[in-house]
Amino acid sequence: MTHALARARLADVPALTERLMAAIFTDNPEWTDYSPVPKEDLWEGCRQYLGRILEILSGEVGGPDGDDVAAAIGRRRAEQGVPLEVMLRTFRLGGRIVWEALVDQAHQDGADPDSMLGVATSIWTVIDGLSSTLSTSYRNTEMERVRRDDQRRHALVEDLLAGRARDIAFAQRTAKELDLPTGGSYLVVVAEMTHDGGFALRGHQDALSALHFRSVWQVRADSLVGLIALEQRGKDLALDALRPLARGRVAASPVVRGLAEVGLAHQLALTTLGTSSHGAAELVTLEERFPEALLVQSPDLAQRLLETQLGPVLELPVRERDMLLDTLTAWLEENCSTANAAVRLHCHRNTVLNRLHRITSLIGQPLYGRTAYVSLSLALSALRLRDGLRG
Repeated sequence: MTHALARARLADVPALTERLMAAIFTDNPEWTDYSPVPKEDLWEGCRQYLGRILEILSGEVGGPDGDDVAAAIGRRRAEQGVPLEVMLRTFRLGGRIVWEALVDQAHQDGADPDSMLGVATSIWTVIDGLSSTLSTSYRNTEMERVRRDDQRRHALVEDLLAGRARDIAFAQRTAKELDLPTGGSYLVVVAEMTHDGGFALRGHQDALSALHFRSVWQVRADSLVGLIALEQRGKDLALDALRPLARGRVAASPVVRGLAEVGLAHQLALTTLGTSSHGAAELVTLEERFPEALLVQSPDLAQRLLETQLGPVLELPVRERDMLLDTLTAWLEENCSTANAAVRLHCHRNTVLNRLHRITSLIGQPLYGRTAYVSLSLALSALRLRDGLRG
């Protein structure tokens, strides 16, 4: 009986479509959001859907699971941005209209009312199956769109880090897509990948959002990179929020102007990250590490400086070497005051003088004078940097 009733109504699909179109916009219209869909497109989708219900009920095509018409409708409406609940409501309305049409046909044919129970079961089984297929197709399309959007965002950030934002048109377009300002101040933060496969910053987005900072974060092969728009806020507010979250090595660039300088900021942040010792859990800035950053930028020059300034000292037995290096470090950090260095080292002032004289003899050059102070300080930094990175 179901087959016969459905076949009898196949020719009425255009009229049923008009009824469904009217129902969509009059039955609880506040639930309807088809604004992205042209009316002709919506009409055609409704026609195909109603026709497919009757084709399945009449036995002309197979069951509703995985139906290509319902899948195509779900895919197209997802691409157009129609909410899924709107589509499911439309499918239910369509099912009601087909049911009413089959009831009318049954009256015309003089069918036994009790026999309509089987028809009702069949029609709502079809509606449920088509709705399930629609939902699966819709969600798969949504997932694919999100994946494409993520890929596009990833590509845009990579272009920013590569310095492409010097092109004003690209910068403006990218700023809009990433919800970032084109101009204003920016920080770039780089966090290393930790041994557990995570990153040295966690909870950073929530911490920054709580302070109303806009930021974009990019996962790369071995690091996490963040672009933070400072806008009218100071950099220290952002850095103070991030410092307690460091679980490994994290570095921040200096403040740069606009997206056009984000590429430079990224390079400076990477250089700064290289000044932090392996195993450290800290956020460092370039301003805190300028000497070390210069040495990281020129590793061959740093090694030559170390050998030239402290080579003979480094060749001594470990105990004597460390004693002389500690003395030189304390003396330089105490503004070349032997008295203050002696207090710091818990020894007599003459002991400090004797050790300094020993260093002078070993390296064959004086310890005093601006050039000597700068060279020796850089050499000690190069040594700490080398040993820290080896660790």
